Amino acid sequence: MLPRLHLLAAAVLWSTAGAAIKNCSLTGWQVSLGRSFFAALVLFFAFSAARKKPTRPVLFVALAYAATVTLFVLANKLTTAANAIFIQDAAPLYVALLSPWLLKERASRAELLAVPIYVLGIGLFFGDKLEAGHTEGNLVALASGIAFAFCIMGLRRVRDDRAVAATAWGNLIAVVVSAPFAIDGPIPTTADIGILAFLGVFQLALAYALFAKGLRDVPAVEASLLVLLEPVLSAVWAYLFADETPGPFALAGGAVILGATIWRTVAARSETRVATV
Repeated sequence: MLPRLHLLAAAVLWSTAGAAIKNCSLTGWQVSLGRSFFAALVLFFAFSAARKKPTRPVLFVALAYAATVTLFVLANKLTTAANAIFIQDAAPLYVALLSPWLLKERASRAELLAVPIYVLGIGLFFGDKLEAGHTEGNLVALASGIAFAFCIMGLRRVRDDRAVAATAWGNLIAVVVSAPFAIDGPIPTTADIGILAFLGVFQLALAYALFAKGLRDVPAVEASLLVLLEPVLSAVWAYLFADETPGPFALAGGAVILGATIWRTVAARSETRVATV
């Protein structure tokens, strides 16, 4: 139960990204640099494993992580917050397809049954929110989702302290990649710096630390499904703080995803109890 709560807590923190990025006056590259800079500081300071020389597997995961977080920020600046998060969150489908080969983890029958339910929920969101005229941003969000799938599987594979190390080095890579493109942009205001600090410390560093901890004991497919709580809450924050109003289909989709998440969390606890009897 506790590992799944770690994953859900990570989803709650991740969900704040869209509204926060929309309220930041900086360019996408500047936001990417700033939030990853703060995240890297926290992770390298808090975890001794992050300060060790990274192994090749850690670097591979770090690259997938860097691609995920950088592309997601750029997508949020090129399209709506809803488009960015909903398109990225097709990641569980890629994980379900690839994890049997890359992780030797086959999805359980319950997980396979859960996939179409989550797809239905995301599809209902699309009925209201997948707006036209944002082709470039939508494609960037799609690339971010593919990177996120590899990030999930990579963190699941390295596990333990190496997973946190991968996120620390991934943030450092994101800073280096973003820096040349972040030169042209507005001067950050105090509010912008506050948003970047929040995004880096809580929405990235703490969230991914919780996610990596939860992945130790939860299969990749189930983990990728549980964190689909993120788009539901993202829509709430976007409504409250970024003036994006969800329509009836989005509300229905949120109810489906929330219900499925509760079901998977409770069902997993019941399965564990049965297995230990």
